[in-house]
Amino acid sequence: MNTESSFTEAVRLFKGKRFEAALNEFLSLRIEEEEFPELSYYLGLCYTHLEKYDEALLYLEQVVASDAGLIHLYQSRMLLGVIYAITGRFRLAEFEFRKLLDSGYESAKVYSALAYALFLQKKADDSIDCLEKALELEKDNSNAMNSLGFILAEQNTKLASALKLCERAVEKNPRNPAYIDSLGWVHYRMGNYKDSRVLLRKALDYAPRNKEILAHLKTVVEAMKK
Repeated sequence: MNTESSFTEAVRLFKGKRFEAALNEFLSLRIEEEEFPELSYYLGLCYTHLEKYDEALLYLEQVVASDAGLIHLYQSRMLLGVIYAITGRFRLAEFEFRKLLDSGYESAKVYSALAYALFLQKKADDSIDCLEKALELEKDNSNAMNSLGFILAEQNTKLASALKLCERAVEKNPRNPAYIDSLGWVHYRMGNYKDSRVLLRKALDYAPRNKEILAHLKTVVEAMKK
C-alpha cells in the first residue's frame, strides 16, 4: 500500500470511530507534514478521542500555527479550548474561545464554551452575557438554555426565567441527565423540594455515578429534613 493509500485508510478508520487503529496507521506513515498537511489535524483528533490530551495539544497547536484551512483551524482551536477546560486550565480555554470570536467565528457553540470557561473562573456575569449572546444567535440551543438556567439558579437570581429555560431544555432533550439535574436544581432554589427531589432522582437514574447530581440530591434531602 502506497503512502497516499495508507493515509486514506487511516482517515477511513478514523471516520469509522476506530481511533486506536487510525492513530497507529497515521503514526506508521513515513511522511513529512508538507506532503500531507492534514496529518497533524488527524493526529490531534485521534489523541483527543483517546483522551490523551497532552499529545493532542501538541498536534492541535501545530495546526493553529500553520496555514491550515479555515475549517480545520476552527475545529482545532475549538478542541484546544475544550481540552484546556477539561484539564482545568480555564484561562487558556478562555483565550482559545476568545481567539475564535475575534477571528469572526461567532456561534452559539463558541459562546457557550466560553461561558463555561468563564463560569469556572467565577466570572458569572460574563458567563451569563455569553450565554445570552448564544441564544440571540440560536434561540433554541438547548445547551445554552440549560447552562444559562443553571447559572441563574447558582446565582439565585431570575429564578422564573431559569425555570423556563431549563424546562425548554428538558423538553428538547428529555433523557439528558445534566438538563434534568439543572431543572431539579432550579426547583430547589425556588423552594420546591419535592419536585426537585423527583427530578434529581430521575437524573441519577440516567447517570448513577455523576458526583454533581449526587451532591445536589444530598443537599435537597438535607433541606427537606429541616
